[in-house]
Amino acid sequence: MGIGNVFERVFAGKWIAGARISDAIRRTRQLNALGESAIINYIGESLTDKRDIADAVSINLRLIREIRKEKLKASISLKLTALGLSVSKNLARKNYGRIVGAARRQGIFVWIDAESQDTIEDVISIYEGHVRKGGVGICLQSYLRRSGHLMQRLIKRKAVVRIVKGAYKESSKIAFETRKETTENYRMLMREAFAHLKEFTIATHDSSLIGEAMELNRSHRRRVTYAMLNGIRNRYAASLAAQGSSVAIYVPFGTRWIGYALRRLREESHLILVLRSLLGG
Repeated sequence: MGIGNVFERVFAGKWIAGARISDAIRRTRQLNALGESAIINYIGESLTDKRDIADAVSINLRLIREIRKEKLKASISLKLTALGLSVSKNLARKNYGRIVGAARRQGIFVWIDAESQDTIEDVISIYEGHVRKGGVGICLQSYLRRSGHLMQRLIKRKAVVRIVKGAYKESSKIAFETRKETTENYRMLMREAFAHLKEFTIATHDSSLIGEAMELNRSHRRRVTYAMLNGIRNRYAASLAAQGSSVAIYVPFGTRWIGYALRRLREESHLILVLRSLLGG
């Protein structure tokens, strides 16, 4: 067995739900049984072939129907470059609107995933066109230096925000270079969310940040969800859910998983967690 096959078997088998919608649905059922919800993502980004883009739209529409049919506790998360943003903003806007419309009719929440910083203005602009009707949320990456400004913009829109650390390669002019700086910026964004937003998601495996969020929520009483990646700190996530916290697990599926995997492994903090999870979750 080649190294690529070994990597696929080990990584995809533990952190990716599988290639098909049925794999994501199966994993979501398991999480729901533990009192956790799922944030399901059909893997793909930077698509330029219109057939691939159309397939991504179709699969997300099927996913919405399956979530509703199975009565699962789950949202979906989209990358707008999988919906045509790498071709044109109008194409991505049209496809995003189509998916959001279908999800709203079924009562399913839709997230926009974070991508590289050169997509941010278009992504936020497209999101802002739907935020007033509800049922949609957007990621904000703490490793970006401009994220404080973006948070203020989203607060004015009364957005639902999922705060993440970020996993893309950017220059030092754009992104913080150290884990400490990224974490401190995450803490600042989290405090702004508690001060100004009614509902948001803390997406981190850092138990110190989660502990601080819980402490803040004793006085602010916000609707906070704690999100983690599938296959990483599963026991910790289950323990939070058992204690009554709202917990969501990010569940990717599909065949285009290599880019996702490499970004996860490129982050020092995630690499440590990945190695630990191989030894027991």
